[in-house]
Amino acid sequence: MPAAARSDLHDPVEPLAFVFHDDGLVPNNPLPLLIYRSAVVVDNPHPEKTIEGLFGANGWGQMWRDGVYDYLHYHSTVHEALGVAHGKARVRFGGDKGREFELFAGDVVILPAGTGHQCIWADDDFVVIGAYPPGPKMEITLPTPDNHAAALESIPKVENPTTDPIYGEDGPLIRHWS
Repeated sequence: MPAAARSDLHDPVEPLAFVFHDDGLVPNNPLPLLIYRSAVVVDNPHPEKTIEGLFGANGWGQMWRDGVYDYLHYHSTVHEALGVAHGKARVRFGGDKGREFELFAGDVVILPAGTGHQCIWADDDFVVIGAYPPGPKMEITLPTPDNHAAALESIPKVENPTTDPIYGEDGPLIRHWS
């Protein structure tokens, strides 16, 4: 079913794109972080299942439900999608020299491998669904000099996904990351 006709998606959303540079501890990635504002319809009894269904239907798995850690970290072996099911939060992306964004229910953020992220503040009902494209298992990496050096080796080896986690094979992710 085309994305525009799906009842679990709002009209197709063009994501906001941001590139964060290596700051010496957080490698980030030359690929842009993508923020899809109000992409997913979450005004239903089970928005977690809605987001999980979209991610799964588009080949993104290894899913979890929780918040975003309140300490700076990144993933150097895999890209990550975050779908906000409930609440709102302020999350910093790109490391200590990055940028803070408020995220709301229905937003989806796609982080290329190496992108630093940290929750600065969240309401009590903030729930995120995390997912990863096929490939290596997610590992949490802290911003240290040794981890940074290792990440500079692993990040270029991470393959680009073949699908956008919410819009599939023809989604904006494919265009932005090609």
